[in-house]
Amino acid sequence: MKKRTSTLAGGLIALFCTLQLFSCKVEPVPIQYGKDACHFCKMNIVDKQHAAELVTQKGKVYKFDAVECLLNDLKTRETQTIGLVLVNTYDEPINLYPAETATFLISEGVPSPMGANLTAFKERDNAIQTMMEKFGEIFSWEQLKEEFSVK
Repeated sequence: MKKRTSTLAGGLIALFCTLQLFSCKVEPVPIQYGKDACHFCKMNIVDKQHAAELVTQKGKVYKFDAVECLLNDLKTRETQTIGLVLVNTYDEPINLYPAETATFLISEGVPSPMGANLTAFKERDNAIQTMMEKFGEIFSWEQLKEEFSVK
């Protein structure tokens, strides 16, 4: 009887550990445009060029309708809890890319959903070309966080 109980307990522990392992994946989840709501402002996410996503170290996913909502949310988080920070880009909409590799443009010529006129670009050259056409200012991810007072 004792052996059977310990085998059952061992099996339950193994099952629990497996579930924990698979439930805490730090990976992006596709945004369901028109269905998902922004975690910060609660607006529906419809713009495929300006959305963003944050994934915590524990695998919890937060979706945003604009990079400015993501930046405002980051002000409330401890850096060590963040797993991934991803953005949609103007030059390749829909797909999520790491924010730290993107180039950002603040330009009134490219309005964003929340009015900060903030747009991410996958390719720096595309950001510069758009800035030449529509004016504005270019930022790296680190510069953008400083601009928005994110630690």
